[in-house]
Amino acid sequence: MRWGCHLPRASWGPGLGRALQPADERIPFLIHWSWPLKGQSPTGPPRAFIRHYGSSAGSGPPSERHGQLFRGIAAAEAIQQHRRNLAEWFSRLPREERQFGPSFALDTVHVDPVIRESTPDEHRPPAELALEHQPPSAGLPLLALSQLFDPDVCGRRVQTVVLYGTVGTGKSTLVRKMVLDWCYGRLPAFELLIPFSCEDLSSLGPAPASLCQLVAQRYTPLKEVLPLMAAARSRLLFVLHGLEHLNLDFRLAGTGLCSDPEQPVAPAAIIVNLLRKYMLPEASILVTTRPSAIGRIPSKYVGRYGEICGFSDTNLQKLYFQLRLNQPDCGHGAGGVGVTPAQRDHLVEMLSRNLEGHHQIAAACFLPSYCWLVCATLYFLHAPTPAGQTLTSIYTSFLRLNFSGEMLDSTDPSKLSLMAYAARTMGKLAYEGVSSRKTYFSEEDVRGCLEAGLKTEEEFQLLHVFRRDALRFFLAPCVEPGHQGTFVFTVPAMQEYLAALYIVLGLRKTTLQRVGKEVAELVGRVGEDVSLVLGIVAKLLPLRALPLLINLLKVVPRVFGRVVGKSREGVAQAMVLEMFREEDYYNDDVLDQMGASILGVEGPRRHPDEPPEDEVFELFPMFMGGLLSAHNRAILAQLGCPIKTLDALENAQAIKKKLGKLGRQVLPPSELLDHLFFHYEFQNQCFSAEVLGSLRQLNLAGVRMTPLKCTVVAAVLGSGRHALDEVNLASCQLDPAGLRTLRPVFLRARKLGLQLNSLGPEACRDLRDLLLHDQCQVTTLRLSNNPLTAAGVALLVEGLAGNTSLKHLSLLHTDLGDEGLQLLAAQLDRNQQLQELNVAYNGAGDAAALALAKAAWKHPSLELLHLYFNELSSEGRQALRDLGSTTEGGARVVVSLTEGTAVSEYWSVILGEVQRNLNSWDRTRVRRHLELLLRDLEDNRGATLNPWRKAQLLRVEGEVRALLEQLGGRGS
Repeated sequence: MRWGCHLPRASWGPGLGRALQPADERIPFLIHWSWPLKGQSPTGPPRAFIRHYGSSAGSGPPSERHGQLFRGIAAAEAIQQHRRNLAEWFSRLPREERQFGPSFALDTVHVDPVIRESTPDEHRPPAELALEHQPPSAGLPLLALSQLFDPDVCGRRVQTVVLYGTVGTGKSTLVRKMVLDWCYGRLPAFELLIPFSCEDLSSLGPAPASLCQLVAQRYTPLKEVLPLMAAARSRLLFVLHGLEHLNLDFRLAGTGLCSDPEQPVAPAAIIVNLLRKYMLPEASILVTTRPSAIGRIPSKYVGRYGEICGFSDTNLQKLYFQLRLNQPDCGHGAGGVGVTPAQRDHLVEMLSRNLEGHHQIAAACFLPSYCWLVCATLYFLHAPTPAGQTLTSIYTSFLRLNFSGEMLDSTDPSKLSLMAYAARTMGKLAYEGVSSRKTYFSEEDVRGCLEAGLKTEEEFQLLHVFRRDALRFFLAPCVEPGHQGTFVFTVPAMQEYLAALYIVLGLRKTTLQRVGKEVAELVGRVGEDVSLVLGIVAKLLPLRALPLLINLLKVVPRVFGRVVGKSREGVAQAMVLEMFREEDYYNDDVLDQMGASILGVEGPRRHPDEPPEDEVFELFPMFMGGLLSAHNRAILAQLGCPIKTLDALENAQAIKKKLGKLGRQVLPPSELLDHLFFHYEFQNQCFSAEVLGSLRQLNLAGVRMTPLKCTVVAAVLGSGRHALDEVNLASCQLDPAGLRTLRPVFLRARKLGLQLNSLGPEACRDLRDLLLHDQCQVTTLRLSNNPLTAAGVALLVEGLAGNTSLKHLSLLHTDLGDEGLQLLAAQLDRNQQLQELNVAYNGAGDAAALALAKAAWKHPSLELLHLYFNELSSEGRQALRDLGSTTEGGARVVVSLTEGTAVSEYWSVILGEVQRNLNSWDRTRVRRHLELLLRDLEDNRGATLNPWRKAQLLRVEGEVRALLEQLGGRGS
């Protein structure tokens, strides 16, 4: 990744040396960054790095007197200003890091990757490029940053160090940290550090400029010390980052000798002479590059090679996750609600356990960049989601931060972007895996996709560069038992992302499409001229076939257009079928699947001898929708993978057509959430409104509604206009924050089910606000099996007083007690529309129940009151029956399974509630109530002579006995 594991590569322009100019004046400098920080340069104590492996700590802050060289006041002030400017520049954060908290700073979470010293023999390209990571040579030491310029084993002074590593190993991180270490006085060996971006230098082309001009243009304060550069000797450090961007020629015939820092020559010539030690021969130089460009510097000019090996130690991975996931204010939204410290500790603990037990994720986190992706995904899944952030945008930004639109090979005239090459090759492999439902690939599979269609020497050279620099970023050797010798994508979701990218870029073409496109283009180019000639000939000669030939020329492009359209429909059909596979109907939703793949699954693991489950690729359609969004298309264009607006529109139309046909079926809750998540990724309100216009029931019962899932549902359905007949969110682990997020959806619901969510009194405040909202149209509200208590009911009755839509309210088993029923009895007359009230199983006694029953009988609209399973005595039940029998036209009170000597018409409702909640209710208490009901049934059966009533009572007795047997009570 770039600066700070993922910061974009910077081009150091002329604006850096000037102190804090306005943003418009910094444009030449901010070539790649669009988020300049506002404020003053740091003047107080610098923010210190936490010291970890490979640290260059051990020295104090910079002193005012810099050795023997810069003792003059003007020179010392110039160096101090240079330090402040570099620190301000390299401390800037991209937008992607702001999700980790407002005070998040990369300084506090830095962990150095492993650096292994290597030899020039290791850099020779092998005859057969192995896909696996090559094992290090024995006996070579590991290096810390502070040891890079130590004398070699022969005691010779090291002046030039080359650090190399594949994409994602942390080259830019190390450069950024080394620069900041120098800015904060932790590299006392160097009095002056001058960093250069080779990408910036390559953009200058062959235009001549001297070394002094290059330095002065980029670091204005150093104008004062330029004459002293030669005298600085080894205490001057040049950092040349990204050497692969420069095409260096060390032949004297190609690059002449130049020792004068003030002589204008091509920038590449300056770098060559610095590395030759012909210009400023005593200066120290640190070079970073990708493996394919190591050979551009002859080994005789290099004192030490260091291979950046990433986090080859699992302990470094754990340390990275602990530091990044345990930031004090990480994951907090604007309202202060976010991931609690206990939740963060739980995430870190589960992730650490999974790293120890699941070796494939540890192999993925070998690359520091993937550690960042894991952290970003975890925050996306568990913390409040920033507006507009999607899973697809995380992956697209991840690729931008790693590849930054750079070319695969700067020496190749095609200037092909690295990401475009990866999409063509790795995307093909990924899509073939998705279409054949496999995640393990043999070396033949990989070679087949990489080498398909190669014909020229230039194409083989590009393949060679890609395999050395980036293949390990996408593929990793499989370490799972039974799959040794195969390869997998570094993280499973990356396979589905690349497969989707391969499709939306239009890279998947049939033979008919390829041939047809060439023919259509040829005919289109010459068609008009040929038609004109044939038209003239047709007038001179009586040939009837010529008009037919002219029309055929016009038809060919249209026929090809239809072939392309049919192909898009075929892709849309495949995507929709993947989204609605019946085999996946009862697995977890895709968000829970992602969380399980990162954190592991709590509970027993599947035995290795069991047959493997079918591979699931439910993220593939989600990524396809996400890549068609305008935001992701803009980022892909920066990476050299543009998706034309017309192509995106036509793909969206094809997907809409297929979704309209298959999306109307009733889906299980987890699949319905996946369908909504697809629309969330697509980020197109008009598209979603048309496709989901027929949705009338939102049944997500049993789905664990995390903050992200609440955001998804609210974003997709909250802006719709049609009413939802029912919203069922029973047993979804909802909390008050989730209720607030979902309020736009609740306002559209007529029936709202929130049972079994552990909602307490604080949630009733949000429910009260919902009932008092002028757009509320809820007619049925089910709150059973939530610990609302009397304190919660006190808030609910305020909502009831001002609500005009609610007709059915269930407060079954909500811990109301006598106080709660008394509150309802006192306030019930303030609502004039309620028709049914269920307060069963609330531990209320005779007095409270009788008071509520009297209030219900006086209510103008209430028709039914449920009071069964409360702590009623025989006298209390009889009093309620007597009161009901002497009152005309009042509400019916359901207290038992019987009414007099007959079976109550609500007996099935009562036993149905017991059956549904058998596993969540107090079994002893339920058994006692059922035994009382059974005794009541037996007494009434003995008291009646009507055979029909006896038969009904016997039937209900059988149902009660069956429930008692399930509870282990009296069944006979």
